[in-house]
Amino acid sequence: MDKDEKIQKLEEENNKLKEQLNKYLLKNKTYYENHKEEQKQRVKEYKEKTNYKSNYKPTPEQRREYNKREYLKRKEKIKNENEEKTINKTFIIINS
Repeated sequence: MDKDEKIQKLEEENNKLKEQLNKYLLKNKTYYENHKEEQKQRVKEYKEKTNYKSNYKPTPEQRREYNKREYLKRKEKIKNENEEKTINKTFIIINS
């Protein structure tokens, strides 16, 4: 009976939290639906004010740097995976 009571209590709590979440989400959703044009206008003004450019292209120097960083991370990841494999192999051999 104790387990059943706990399960029942947790299900009730879960349902209560779901209801609260739905109320919160619905509230935010309706706000943005009602103020959609205002939001679009704010974003447009911000982009103009900050000279935001959506067609950003990194310079060749930046691209080389990004690629180098990615290569080093990938290399380190492979190295770590290999180390783990050797550790696991030695652990299996020792325990056998």
